[in-house]
Amino acid sequence: MTGAGADLTPASGLDESDFVRVSELLRGWTGMTFGPNKTYYIERRLAERMRRTGAADTRAYFARLLGDGEERQSLINAMTINETYFFREEHQFAALANAILPDLARTRIPGDRIRIWSMPCATGEEAYSIAIWLLEFWPLVDAYNIEIVGSDIDTAALAAARRGDYGERAVARMPEPLRSAYFERAGAHYRLIADLRESVSFAPANLIDARSMAAQGEFDVILCRNLLIYFDEAGRQTAASNLHRALRPGGYLCLGHSESMTRIDERFNLVRLDDAIVYRRP
Repeated sequence: MTGAGADLTPASGLDESDFVRVSELLRGWTGMTFGPNKTYYIERRLAERMRRTGAADTRAYFARLLGDGEERQSLINAMTINETYFFREEHQFAALANAILPDLARTRIPGDRIRIWSMPCATGEEAYSIAIWLLEFWPLVDAYNIEIVGSDIDTAALAAARRGDYGERAVARMPEPLRSAYFERAGAHYRLIADLRESVSFAPANLIDARSMAAQGEFDVILCRNLLIYFDEAGRQTAASNLHRALRPGGYLCLGHSESMTRIDERFNLVRLDDAIVYRRP
């Protein structure tokens, strides 16, 4: 099922106008856009939320959705995509340890705080990967007060991040010595050791909501990877402005490999490092 006008199963009773309405609501709340090829994706998740809330039809569900902040968050959680794994696009972590942090450290003294934001962090793999990489590959990691914050719009994903439990696929790209050092095996799952879980804090944030972004303060480095690809042009411009405000002057921004800030916001300078292309707030 790929077209917005295709016959839909009676699970949700979703028709084309309902699809447009829920898509517009989600775009306004999250910045994410859903085209007609996502009809089945939305229908399945909407049907599950209707089942859980006992809504008789889409009209009843929309009435509940617009008046219930908790249900709005539950729908957002259901629609977000948390596809990631440890050490994804690790060349950026290499750039962080080899160039970005050494550059920032030149203007600091030992003990100064350096803030790093992983946003979106999904179920924690992104943020914890930063912590592991720096412990392993940045010799000065203990000389500075490194604060790593992981944020996501999906509150269920953040709860999973705090637990720190992962399946085989999430850790498949990590070298075995690192899995042994930082994880405890629990049956078919891997659990991060307590010291590492405690080294990262998690807080909800919405990339297109200036207030929720500002609540986390300013950062020296932001990794915002593989999220802007889900936004339309207006959403990307809003996100870029919020990211610009969240970066301290001289701070660095890392995007996903298929994303480019030069086409969105000219206030960022493109910086070519040995390991990665990143962006910087002048």
